[in-house]
Amino acid sequence: MTENDIAKIIVNCAFKVHTTLGPGLLESVYEKVLAYELEKYGLAVKRQVSMKVQYDDITFDEGYRADLIVEEKVIVELKSIESLAPVHYKQLLTYLRLSDLHLGLLINFNEALIKDGIHRIVNGLEES
Repeated sequence: MTENDIAKIIVNCAFKVHTTLGPGLLESVYEKVLAYELEKYGLAVKRQVSMKVQYDDITFDEGYRADLIVEEKVIVELKSIESLAPVHYKQLLTYLRLSDLHLGLLINFNEALIKDGIHRIVNGLEES
């Protein structure tokens, strides 16, 4: 399954979660429920994954935490805030670069329409 195939499932699940729960809950609630929905599709989902960071000759075991990593291919960064700031997009791009992954989804569940809260961030992904 490609990154794009996985992303389509993630987006569909995010729509379902948002339609059912609505905006305004804590990010942690959306994280748990979205992970549950993705697992129902048979996808491997890891939550709050501690990622290593290499700097000079030192490896820091806990450089950052990815909200969700789906099928070891797609990082999902979740928010439940009034509006996304430019730093949120840069944060996810940094996560992708440091993990050598190619696709991330930044999802803000605190939108009236979830389609306005889903953003695709790529790091050298070849389109199929």
